[in-house]
Amino acid sequence: MPGTGDEVSILGFGCMRFKRKLGSIDLAKAEQQVARALAAGVNYFDTAYLYPGSEKATGQLLNKADALGRRRDRVFLATKLPTMLVRSREDMDRMLGVSLERLGTDHIDYYLMHNLNSLAGWQRLVDLGAADFIEKAQKSGRIRHIGFSWHGNLHEFRLVTDAYPWAFCQIQYNYLDEHFQAGTEGLRYAAAKGLGIIVMEPLRGGSLAHQVPPEAKKLFAAAREAGGHARSAAEWALRWVWDHPEVGLALSGMNETRQVEENVRVAADARAGTFSPEDDALIAAVRDVFRTAIKVDCTGCSYCMPCPYGVDIPTCFAYYNSFAAFGTLKPKFNYAFATRPSGGRPRRASACTGCGACARKCPQHLPIPDLLPDVAKVLEGGVAGAFIKASRAFLR
Repeated sequence: MPGTGDEVSILGFGCMRFKRKLGSIDLAKAEQQVARALAAGVNYFDTAYLYPGSEKATGQLLNKADALGRRRDRVFLATKLPTMLVRSREDMDRMLGVSLERLGTDHIDYYLMHNLNSLAGWQRLVDLGAADFIEKAQKSGRIRHIGFSWHGNLHEFRLVTDAYPWAFCQIQYNYLDEHFQAGTEGLRYAAAKGLGIIVMEPLRGGSLAHQVPPEAKKLFAAAREAGGHARSAAEWALRWVWDHPEVGLALSGMNETRQVEENVRVAADARAGTFSPEDDALIAAVRDVFRTAIKVDCTGCSYCMPCPYGVDIPTCFAYYNSFAAFGTLKPKFNYAFATRPSGGRPRRASACTGCGACARKCPQHLPIPDLLPDVAKVLEGGVAGAFIKASRAFLR
């Protein structure tokens, strides 16, 4: 990878979306998926201090794999400093120490300043001693490469890219987000500066794989019937990202073994510059369908969580978009079950008080408190609303 010289797999394992069971990471399932990924040559694993339980689970799984002969020195491990929580130079050392302990390792290969969105945000860290922290952490061997994950606009991205000798950066990029945040221009700008590029959200939180509007499905099917490639929606999205020569690797939040199987198969022969003009035209048409159907540009990253009042915001938006795309009652009923009260607390959109805590944390800069009333009106009214009321005791 440019900027680091490491031979990383073009498919990275995003550990934020490990499958959960009763609120905790399902280690048995995650172990199967990690083992399959390792066996297929995936050698980059991405987690973060802020992902609940993820660092500890990732460390346990990789250390167990190491004991079985899959050596740690063949795996590149990435985690992130929670910049929004840093208040002092001491915080940086302490948080890095916590990450190392959770991961059960003595070094981080790729360490990121998490969720930067402005030059001012980076300057705040510099004023607290970030440059000294990075220098000493690298000198001591606790971290190897330094980078940042980005959730701001293109202008600020360029400023932050130029503000420090970064080895790499991590940006959101997929065929719906060519002009969002860093976008294509930022991708090329950072690559020209010699940074390695890691792509997050290549499937936009799974929506480009599992929430494909019917008209888009018809376009994929028509291409297949016309003698084109028999590709799934997820495969089309991944290949689109890997068609860009600037991309060093794409992270996928795989939480099913079948997802690992498909993604490693696609990665085996995905290369930059292999898309045909017909492929580009197909993706352009699908993009137009998505942009017409989607109501809320939520990626399901969960940075807005937890809601002080219990609202499951990503789930609310997922079913809102699903209903907008498909127009059937199923998303409404699925919403009723998925957002049923937990621990005596409501989780539906109607519980929103408009406090704004979520909007301040959203990397997509969505006006969440303004959107949730519409979600409640659409998903909790009519037949679905009657169902929710009639089955309230059962749903609890």
